[in-house]
Amino acid sequence: MTDSQPPPPDTTKSADGPSEAPGDSGGNGIALAIIASCQLMVVLDITIVNIALPHIQSALHFSTQNLSWVVNAYTLTFGGLLLLGGRLGDILGRRRVFMFGIALFALASLLCGLAQESWQLLAARAIQGVGGAIASPTSLSLITTTFREGPARNRAFGVFAAVSAGGSAIGLLAGGVLVEWLDWRWIFFVNVPIGLVLILLTPRFIKESEPRPGHFDIVGALTATLGMVCLVYGFIRASEEGWTNALTLGAFAAAVVLLALFIVIERNSRQPITPLWMFRDRNRAGVYGMMLSLAAALFGMFFFLTLFVQEVLNFSPLRAGLAFLPVSVIIAVGSGLASQLLPRWGPKPFMVAGALLATAGLSWLTLTNVNSTYLGSLLGPVLVFGLGMGFQFVSLTLMALSGVEQEEAGAGSGVFNATQQVGGSLGLSILVTVFGTASKDEAKSQVPDFLAHATPAQKATFQKTGSLPKPWSDEVLAHGVSNAFIVAAVFAAVSAVIAIFVIQVRASDLERLQGGMPPPA
Repeated sequence: MTDSQPPPPDTTKSADGPSEAPGDSGGNGIALAIIASCQLMVVLDITIVNIALPHIQSALHFSTQNLSWVVNAYTLTFGGLLLLGGRLGDILGRRRVFMFGIALFALASLLCGLAQESWQLLAARAIQGVGGAIASPTSLSLITTTFREGPARNRAFGVFAAVSAGGSAIGLLAGGVLVEWLDWRWIFFVNVPIGLVLILLTPRFIKESEPRPGHFDIVGALTATLGMVCLVYGFIRASEEGWTNALTLGAFAAAVVLLALFIVIERNSRQPITPLWMFRDRNRAGVYGMMLSLAAALFGMFFFLTLFVQEVLNFSPLRAGLAFLPVSVIIAVGSGLASQLLPRWGPKPFMVAGALLATAGLSWLTLTNVNSTYLGSLLGPVLVFGLGMGFQFVSLTLMALSGVEQEEAGAGSGVFNATQQVGGSLGLSILVTVFGTASKDEAKSQVPDFLAHATPAQKATFQKTGSLPKPWSDEVLAHGVSNAFIVAAVFAAVSAVIAIFVIQVRASDLERLQGGMPPPA
């Protein structure tokens, strides 16, 4: 018997539901600060490493293609296990699971900073992802059970969404400061004291939810995670060895088998890690599709632009981090506007406008070349993209969790967060494949000019390493980046199509956004 129908609503008062009117106690504000700080730490860690990538590459001897695994080792375990993390909170109690996730994340961060070999860093990053997968969906479900549906929850989601979107840019700034003034290892060490403070504060300001009987779908979680790992590995392997390589084809075949098995398991599980009934709602399914596409574009933009500004524009890590500070500001502005105006206008206008702005910004970035400058070529499109993301994150978060029962809050949060992380990992692997293919073609076209103008010493080094030196390497990297942005713009355009043709905001949605009041005339 499948579990594809929604569970019956709980007719009794939820033991872990909001117990007081939000905003009546300063404790709710502190609880929101703790929850947002955890989310900031987890999201920030996705991009904080981007600034340090050139230093990590040099210290631990990564290739450019394999360098993406420093990001993907984290996001894959994070995204793949988010569903299990959400279910853990529902069954065992959200506060204790929240604290355990933070503790595991902090411990893994310490191991990342101490890594001496590439495999050690990747293993620790994967453990970090497990900790994030436990803490993040629990933090989002804590909002749904702390704040009543309506204006107070809208504001709380606005803060959470701004942190989720803006944390990516803040991570670049924080990474620049730490790498410039200390060492790349401190981008990981800094999580340890933050995690300890959050663990100490949580029992004082966040109440425990009542544990519920349930079943952990371990097999479903493992097949989903392994399937995504194989899929991402297939794309990265294709960029290095080609699409006909045996390991490339084997990885894709394994991904298809594992992901198909995952769907079968979920359809027949008594308590699936992914409640398939959630996908029956047109709006929620559309939101998941939009988040997959937008996360793919977002991860790619930060990954490639941080490489470009440091390798081609020769920005220091600190200057590169400061270059993305305006993105944090504009995302916060967009999120604030959306959270204030959503109850009257509804989420769809912000979804459509945000997706179109993101598409426009990424399309503008396809013009990037070796002569591009920060002020003249990069700042404008990045701000357009950031405003679009600010509009969307609040709208998507609210629509994804609207109408989800209290007992399913963790699972609902996990599915939504999983689409973001899985979309980011999968999208980045696709963009890295496009980048690698375009870069190889450009490198071949640059070789004749290099041989005609290079010094004997440069030619000797090229014979040993096979790598072109500057300025030829700048041409190669810029060409690969601009091609990657073409695909990123396509991802954003897909989200715009979904927003326009799939999302349908109903009167009941507006009523919930207004706290039960009738929608405005």
